[in-house]
This record gives sequence, C-alpha cells and structure tokens, in this order.
Amino acid sequence: MFSLTRYCLFLSIFLTFVLIPFSKAIAAEEIILKYSMLHQSIPVEDLTVFCETGETSSALSYFLRLANQKPENVKNTLCRKIPVNGVMLSKILNNPFGEFILDGFAQVITTPTQKASRESLRGAVVTSALKDNNLSIMEVAQNYPTTEVHLNGDRLMEIYKKMEGILGSLPF
Repeated sequence: MFSLTRYCLFLSIFLTFVLIPFSKAIAAEEIILKYSMLHQSIPVEDLTVFCETGETSSALSYFLRLANQKPENVKNTLCRKIPVNGVMLSKILNNPFGEFILDGFAQVITTPTQKASRESLRGAVVTSALKDNNLSIMEVAQNYPTTEVHLNGDRLMEIYKKMEGILGSLPF
C-alpha cells in the first residue's frame, strides 16, 4: 500500500545519503576588493597564489597600483594566520556575544547582497578555524558560502587588528 509519509521519508534519505555528497560545495570563486572608489574582481585562485608565493596576477597588480598599496602589506593582512581553537571559536560565535562580533566583521566581509552576512561569515570562520586551528582573512574568504565575496579594503586592516585582538584575548 502506498504511503505518502514513507515515500517522503525514503526520498529525503535518498537525497541526503546519495545525491548530496556528490554535489559541489558552494565556495567563493571571486573576491570583489573595494578600496575607496575602486572595485576590482579578483579570482580566489589569484589571491591564493599571492598568499602562497607572493606573486601577483595582472588584475591584482593593477588594483594595488591604483589603490597605492604595497603588496607586502596587503599580503600580511590577508594571509597572516592567527592561531585559534576551532571548537571553542565555534561555541563563542554561536551566542549573542559572538553575533555582536560577527555583525562588526560582516561590515567588512560581506555577501554580494549583504543579506545573511552574519550567518555566512560564521560558517566561513568556523570552517576555516576547524581545518587547522588557524584563521586568516584569506582563508575566511576562500570558505565563504557564496560564489562571490566582497572585502572592504578601507576597513580590512581594522578588522584584522580587531580579529587578532579579540582572538588573542580568548582562552584558547
């Protein structure tokens, strides 16, 4: 005998265990760097190479020249890792104090529509921290759950210093 409840249960189990593991996870592919009046789309891959080797792509070089920024300073801000305990950080970010912290950071690292930035940022931060118990702005951008992430370069150093100060004062 046909049962709608059994059918729905079977379908949800099938989707969960068979189809979802084969689907590609959404992660940032492009980072839109904003600095003053400038906006430049840079592939995440270019910034990953920049963090690993210091080599700048033509688009990144062009943007840094226009923004009058030294590559070493940008690399230090984007790529420097801050040691954290990923599990503890996850617990901290899932309470009202953590939401307050995320709201501040979400003004610098945002979704394209600037909606649900807190939740997107929490997911990216926790994913980054759990991977290797380190956190960097670049790693957070790489793990952002949208194909495009926006970084406000005017406030990037500010967020880095806040992130380092807050995380450095926690009992990890």
